[in-house]
Amino acid sequence: MISAAAVLFALLGTPLFVVISALALISFFRGGIDLTVVFIEMSRLAETPTLTAIPLFAFTGFLLAESGAAQRFVRVSETLLSWLPGGLAIMALCACALLTAFTGASGMTIVAVGGLLYKALKQKGYAENFTLGLLTTSGSLGLLFPPSLALILYGIVSGTPIDLLFVAGLSPGLLLVVALSVYCYVIGRRQTAARTIPWSAAEALTALRDSCWELLLPVVVVGGIYSGVIAVSEAAALSALYVFVVEVFVHREISLRQLPDIMRQTMVLVGSIIIILGAAFAYTNYMIDAEIPNRLLDYMRDHVSSRFLFLLLLNLFLLAVGCLIDMFSALVVVVPLVLPIAASYGVDPVHLGIIFLVNLEIGYSTPPMGLNLFIASARFERPVLQLYWASLPFLLILLAALVVITYVPQLSLFAVSD
Repeated sequence: MISAAAVLFALLGTPLFVVISALALISFFRGGIDLTVVFIEMSRLAETPTLTAIPLFAFTGFLLAESGAAQRFVRVSETLLSWLPGGLAIMALCACALLTAFTGASGMTIVAVGGLLYKALKQKGYAENFTLGLLTTSGSLGLLFPPSLALILYGIVSGTPIDLLFVAGLSPGLLLVVALSVYCYVIGRRQTAARTIPWSAAEALTALRDSCWELLLPVVVVGGIYSGVIAVSEAAALSALYVFVVEVFVHREISLRQLPDIMRQTMVLVGSIIIILGAAFAYTNYMIDAEIPNRLLDYMRDHVSSRFLFLLLLNLFLLAVGCLIDMFSALVVVVPLVLPIAASYGVDPVHLGIIFLVNLEIGYSTPPMGLNLFIASARFERPVLQLYWASLPFLLILLAALVVITYVPQLSLFAVSD
């Protein structure tokens, strides 16, 4: 009864940290446990060594979003791929993936570069529905690439090393981008209006030179972490300092007067994540004490006989979750419940994290409630129903890639296995 009421309040728009905190307090009270335990459990969050990576990477993302980095990403992609049929569409995919990896928010990507890319694609003769579907679904493509906040959050909640998640997400993320790029290539070949333009080495070199500072950032982050030179929290601090210097003093696109507002935006995002995390930690410990994961595990063992079927049901469940609630909330609520069950079926926690994020990012664009659909509807001033149909071909491709990622764990684990 209490859980049903909590779901109802969440669907009605009650802040998730309020819902989870209330659940924790009511549950501990009904169990006769001192309520100070809730706040003790929340305070344990501060002891998480990688927690500082969240605000630092978030600040990095907001700095890039406020600067002209998005336009430079678009330009360098366009100059490198203009010779290829469907090259402009592939460029849009790559630019969105790169920006989302740093901002950690697909909606921010649609808002930041959606208008620019929509106009460019339409001018090149791409059909409106293709353009709308492309920009709506590609808004979340970068969530598997470091330094994605979603990867960091999964690592904190599940206790999985974040450096392993950064490496494990690369191949599945590239698979998603390549799968959609092939579709863009086919469309580019079919549409005579969307023809290629001659490749210019001079323009490509100019675009690379203008973007070189930002393009070096993922190399520094991934290379530093994977080589063992720096830890994740140190990489986050280095990224924030690096982007601050580049955007404020090198490109001079962000003034010192803008920094307080950018910091405020960062604190609002990070504050909401940390509050939800603290409340979820407390409620998760109650569920463990009440042996709820063990009961779920026993139920699954009685009714789900194979790993194949478990993964199929998990994907369907996560797609539904991705449609209904935002990714950060889904991770902190669902991961503690699913993790022990997945372990009993032999699913590696690193592989499970990739499955989680792919499902949730597809859920962002899945009808009827996918968040990206409504953000794109507002950004492009088109009815949501049109975006449903426009996104369908892209969703089918992403779902096919999800099947490969789910049932071929080596794709995620080959680079992190001992």
